[in-house]
Amino acid sequence: MAAAAGVALAGIGIPVVRWAKYLFEKKEQVFTASVPGYDRDMLGALLNGFRELGVTPEEIRGKRVLLKPNLVEPHTGAGQINTHPLFLRACIEAFLTLGAASVAVGEGPGHRRDTYHCLETTGVGDILQEDHIAFADFNFSPFRATPNPANRSTLGDLFLPDPLLAADLVVSVAKMKTHHLAGVTLTMKNLFGVMPGSVYGWPKNVLHHAGIINSILDINATVKPAFAIVDGIVGMEGDGPIMGTPVQSGLVVMGRNPAAVDSTCARLMGIDPLKIPYIAAASGWLGTAAERNIEQRGEAIAAHRRDFQLIDTIEAQQGIRL
Repeated sequence: MAAAAGVALAGIGIPVVRWAKYLFEKKEQVFTASVPGYDRDMLGALLNGFRELGVTPEEIRGKRVLLKPNLVEPHTGAGQINTHPLFLRACIEAFLTLGAASVAVGEGPGHRRDTYHCLETTGVGDILQEDHIAFADFNFSPFRATPNPANRSTLGDLFLPDPLLAADLVVSVAKMKTHHLAGVTLTMKNLFGVMPGSVYGWPKNVLHHAGIINSILDINATVKPAFAIVDGIVGMEGDGPIMGTPVQSGLVVMGRNPAAVDSTCARLMGIDPLKIPYIAAASGWLGTAAERNIEQRGEAIAAHRRDFQLIDTIEAQQGIRL
């Protein structure tokens, strides 16, 4: 069977070595829902997504859940930059509704040393205070050396914050954005924020020097997030992850596998995930990016595709359009 598939691929001009891994990947499920605004029923969409993905209360009940949002810059009212506070609240409520013993939030912004300034200016701090949700500043949390099973980069063991390691379930709650160095930033790239700035610098320059692509892969292989959720209600196009412009996508995307979720988001953005190096490298290893191996639940993604603006002069955004 494998030999026949190889012959067929070769016959249509696709390099067998590059594509063979996609034939035998584990299939993953990704849920997409239309949510036109932050004043809509985001909690209902998330709970429906968990049901569609086969997540039962028994799977969550009694677990300590750690949500890692994207709080990269302390901007007020710039909905395209950070995970929206009301979206984060909906995620918190969803896991509590499913019976989580506790839900905490942790972040280590890459550009700012004052994490609590980010909390205050983004409105996330108000949500956490009102809902009595614990917060961990990953940039300055106690940390421990953790074996790096992938060793794709030059980082060696990863120094991870204790609050992250104490969680039963880690959830990457990302923003749907383009990126000037990685092409796109979604749930996999979002995990840069779990790395302590006190070890890895600002803006996580140690990770950049070790290679952004391989650092993303090492972090995801080590942290192994249980769920990936994307705030695509308002995203960012152009010169992301900070300087781009808002784009109203009106979407929530979620799943168990970050590579599959990120590849679905890329397609919704009009971007080929197999042309994003870290997503392509993760496929067949940390998950799947091949469309044929992703079972789309909820709404069909073809109806919601909106081509995000790309900038021709940014190398990471060249030639990645679907």
